[in-house]
Amino acid sequence: MQNKGMSILVVEDDEKIRKLVKLYLENEGYQVLEARDGEEAIQAFQAYDQCLIILDLMLPKLSGEEVCKKVRVDLKSEVPIIMLTAKVEEQDLVLGLKMGADDYVTKPFSPAELMARVETVLRRTGHRCNKITFRGLTIKPLRGEVHHQGEPIYLTQHECKLLYFLMQHPNQILTREQMMDTLYPHQEKVVTERTIDVHIGKLREKLKWDGEHDLIETVRGMGYRFVAY
Repeated sequence: MQNKGMSILVVEDDEKIRKLVKLYLENEGYQVLEARDGEEAIQAFQAYDQCLIILDLMLPKLSGEEVCKKVRVDLKSEVPIIMLTAKVEEQDLVLGLKMGADDYVTKPFSPAELMARVETVLRRTGHRCNKITFRGLTIKPLRGEVHHQGEPIYLTQHECKLLYFLMQHPNQILTREQMMDTLYPHQEKVVTERTIDVHIGKLREKLKWDGEHDLIETVRGMGYRFVAY
């Protein structure tokens, strides 16, 4: 499964467990956002719209059950949720699934088991995650939306399509011809490579922040590469 650019929200008040889960997820290629309590979880999800939530049930401020209910009922989201729970009674687990959880893992748990559950759930539900995130930059191609750290970046249709193509192939060199075939699949060669250079130049201007200029790298004689690390 292609994990690159898929983002996961880890909601856990125990810092050691949260950092351990984050480490394992990042090693598998996922982008990870953390929340320490239920209120942070809702704020983070509303701001960044993750592909999956790993949700502890015993949380400060808002319980995991309350977070799940808000996500499903108030926010009307079908984002997959894996619950982490110390409750092992069957009725507790059934209740969690009825509330909208897609799966659960009981504590103490093996990180390898949790990673397997994450992969299984995303394999089943990954089509719901129409977004890619790298370095705080998120694109939602079906909506034509691009955000950096929650702030919108306004792109033209061609710029958005080109950025999505680049982010689908992180750290890979893409030729101008490949980009032309993506942007203008049914047009003859009246579209020149110079057209791609113009689009890239405009993208670079719009994607610069905090002095960063290396999101799209020119590879001399070959093409361009989206730098995802």
